[in-house]
Amino acid sequence: MGYHARIEKNNVASFLTTRSRNSALWFINNHKLEEAILGYTAKFAARYNVKFYALAIEGNHIQAPALFPGANRAGFMRDWNSAIARAVPRFTPEYDGGRFWGRRYSNEFLPAAEDIEEYFFYTVLQPVKDGLVEKISDYPGYNCFHDAIWGIERQFKVVRWAEYNDAKRFSDDVKLVDFVDVVTLKYERLPGYEELPQKEYALLMMKRLEERRQKIVQDRYACGLGFKGRAAMKQAERGAKPSATKRSHRYSHRPRILAVCAARRHAWKKWYFEIYFAYKEASKLYRAGNRNVEFPEGTYRPVVSPQEVRVE
Repeated sequence: MGYHARIEKNNVASFLTTRSRNSALWFINNHKLEEAILGYTAKFAARYNVKFYALAIEGNHIQAPALFPGANRAGFMRDWNSAIARAVPRFTPEYDGGRFWGRRYSNEFLPAAEDIEEYFFYTVLQPVKDGLVEKISDYPGYNCFHDAIWGIERQFKVVRWAEYNDAKRFSDDVKLVDFVDVVTLKYERLPGYEELPQKEYALLMMKRLEERRQKIVQDRYACGLGFKGRAAMKQAERGAKPSATKRSHRYSHRPRILAVCAARRHAWKKWYFEIYFAYKEASKLYRAGNRNVEFPEGTYRPVVSPQEVRVE
């Protein structure tokens, strides 16, 4: 089953992934674009009250475990992805135009604290897992790990481009600085560790990161695989196609639940598909003209074209 309903759950974290068209490497060696993405992340996280646990900007995709207390993931992802897509040509002269994202974003639920922790480390160790560098400190791009474990809040400047360009139409005296907002990017501490002193928490996370990193490195060398290295990464061409990448389309199979425990994964898949089939039935009735049909909590009514409207 390739197509799935978009289900919102305000007390369960999501693991988000969004990838560039043709998996082109537009996010490499581009500090200004990277800062713009971080700025938009901070801006829309504040607007939608999103709690980010981690964030990876790697080559051709962005990944993040996050919580949406307002059950508003759809609105956040619409605005966030749209802003990033507009920023790419602004900061990347080589960009060849056209649609930026390869497909709509994917979302998997992280139902428990240990699942969030698992995908926190998955996110921050992406450059190692993908064979780019042996240590995240060697990665030439942004890595959120240090900020996340030490509770560091970074500020970024975000331009309100639409307002600025609109104002320029009516006056030559418009200054860009008057349309700049300062936003703050911060990460949530992993659930279950809220009471630990900051230093103790940071040292514990560093220890666990190193244990996982060493395991990844050992496994890669055991398979005869090495690492690209920082120098080679800095020589990579923006917009190039990766030598190997994950490929999928709208109807590709994707897991709906990411859980360390198989029993928990099974229970939450049951929850998911109960909602999915209820949504499917409600959607069928709605498209047939029943505007009073009730949809399952956390789902959205489908967009209906004029050709589909039928009054029974």
